[in-house]
Amino acid sequence: MRNQIVKRIAAVFLAGVMVVSLAACGGNKKTEEKAADDNKKETEIQVFIAASLNTVMTELAKEYNEDHPEVKITFNADSSGTLLTQIEEGYECDLFFSAAQKQMDQLEADGLVVDGTRANVLNNQVVVISLKDSGTKVTGLENLKDAKSIALAGGSVPVGKYTRQALVNLGTLKTDGEVDAITTDQVSQALGGVEISEEDNVSKVLTAVAEGSCEVGTTYYSDTYGYEDKLDILQTVNYDLTGDVIYPICQVQNDEADKTQTAAAKDFYKFVLSDKAKKVFDAYYFDTDVER
Repeated sequence: MRNQIVKRIAAVFLAGVMVVSLAACGGNKKTEEKAADDNKKETEIQVFIAASLNTVMTELAKEYNEDHPEVKITFNADSSGTLLTQIEEGYECDLFFSAAQKQMDQLEADGLVVDGTRANVLNNQVVVISLKDSGTKVTGLENLKDAKSIALAGGSVPVGKYTRQALVNLGTLKTDGEVDAITTDQVSQALGGVEISEEDNVSKVLTAVAEGSCEVGTTYYSDTYGYEDKLDILQTVNYDLTGDVIYPICQVQNDEADKTQTAAAKDFYKFVLSDKAKKVFDAYYFDTDVER
């Protein structure tokens, strides 16, 4: 009888130990799950991008969010000059992706670039465009004066600056200073008084031509993606005339960001520089063969 009582006590004790052990295991699992959830806290990052990057970056954000649904990526797309001014004025920004080096140089001089994060990502090319089968006499920058109307970005907009630089190198424009200081009126006079619609960014140039408001315009080759059936590329402007059209990116000093936001911005920055992102950029007519 005594042996039976001892056996029952032992069985009860072992059962208790098993319950405690299982509870401990469950607790560890819950702790691990909580830690994983903590690493995936929802956050939002502010990414300032040149207008010509809007379509491709929207695609990249979709791909990134497949693995990181907890990160909301909000884009501010405009001319690089406008974006630079906004950052300098205190707009909250985590990443800046410019269409030219000048704006990035200034941001770095302002002390707003996170050390070691500036990197060249893409090259692009200026093109002269018109509506498909428009019958325009213009074949390129050399006879731009034959256009009835031109859509042209302002000098502070990278594509406007590159276009002016090409016209200076062709001898059409003359300047003793910075080419981006050449006004739209001066360009018009040099082209014999042709009507020019000055646009705030490259996307507005594209729209002016695609909607028929202007006969021709200068945009980037990447901007013609999706418009193959609507637009004719009259000329792809040689780098000898414009120089390289480099797009640099950086992380921006954001004092308003918490650790989760800063970490998410850093991770998306790395994704933009990844081989997976390169394939997307290539598909959208950008040149990724760039020394970083």
